[in-house]
Amino acid sequence: MPRSPRKALGGIIYHVLNRGNQRAALFDKEEDYEAFERILEQACFRFNMRLLAYCLMPNHWHLLLWPRADGDLSRFMAWVTLTHTQRRHAHLHWAGAGHIYQGRFTGAFQVVSHAA
Repeated sequence: MPRSPRKALGGIIYHVLNRGNQRAALFDKEEDYEAFERILEQACFRFNMRLLAYCLMPNHWHLLLWPRADGDLSRFMAWVTLTHTQRRHAHLHWAGAGHIYQGRFTGAFQVVSHAA
């Protein structure tokens, strides 16, 4: 059974995080961080997402995102995590090796409401 979509409204700032499966490292060296930053840049352009701040740590990351429309946050995060997983597996020749994330992004709670 597919997961139910998250109810993420546009125009609200969200703090989003995810961590490596079983708290495993997502980033082993500087190039890994740079590759993830390129994915974020591509995703922001692709989904017209406002990335206000981010923090990358060896086994997890935090993003401060401000989606423009309802549903943008989920589409953005699905693309980021899937693309990162696929590229990491390809780079490390881990095709079919399983999940690198513990699950869907978490902590997508409202930080600030933006008045129109």
